[in-house]
Amino acid sequence: NPPNFLSEDTSMIDQVRPAALTAWMQAQATTAPAVVLDVREPWELQTAAVRPDGFELVTIPMGEVPARLAELDASRPVACLCHHGARSLRVAAFLVQNGFERVANIAGGIDAWSAERDPQVSRY
Repeated sequence: NPPNFLSEDTSMIDQVRPAALTAWMQAQATTAPAVVLDVREPWELQTAAVRPDGFELVTIPMGEVPARLAELDASRPVACLCHHGARSLRVAAFLVQNGFERVANIAGGIDAWSAERDPQVSRY
């Protein structure tokens, strides 16, 4: 059975627009670079992908996050990304439940990323 992300409490998750992401990362005041965790499916990554710019990009499809949690470093800030922000919000809440303290959801997802941060990112 796939993990149930729907039960997570999302009220404590920072909602960060793509335009404000750099400021959020800088506010975390860590020496290690922040991580953008893209939880979209492989076909979506082929359609539109972000370029790492001041952060490390990690791609793990949402359904694989629980099994691959060890690939993420809980001491680093993590901003979760999907298409419009719904899947990434659920993953962000799951990370918080699992001991991650500096977590954000990229509000508007990669669609907003294209509009606000990098027009070269395809919209779909």
